[in-house]
Amino acid sequence: MSQMATITSKMQLTLPVSVARKVGLKSGQKVSVSEKNGQIIITPAEKLVEELAGSLKYLKKKGNKTLNEIIEESKNIYFTSHKR
Repeated sequence: MSQMATITSKMQLTLPVSVARKVGLKSGQKVSVSEKNGQIIITPAEKLVEELAGSLKYLKKKGNKTLNEIIEESKNIYFTSHKR
């Protein structure tokens, strides 16, 4: 489904409500914006955190915690403080 949107003079873009709802975006939510092959890709920040956390495979110690424990703790803090 393709819909039209307009970019303002400040380079701001308003997503059509139906598209935002379909992918689960909410007002005020943080997103990552990137470009790939001439297309703009918008990814919820939570998804980026999950992908990055899953890419760290080697366990390292920081104090008495493993890297996985630190990542899980950081994700819990992030998602708890960003609930809407």
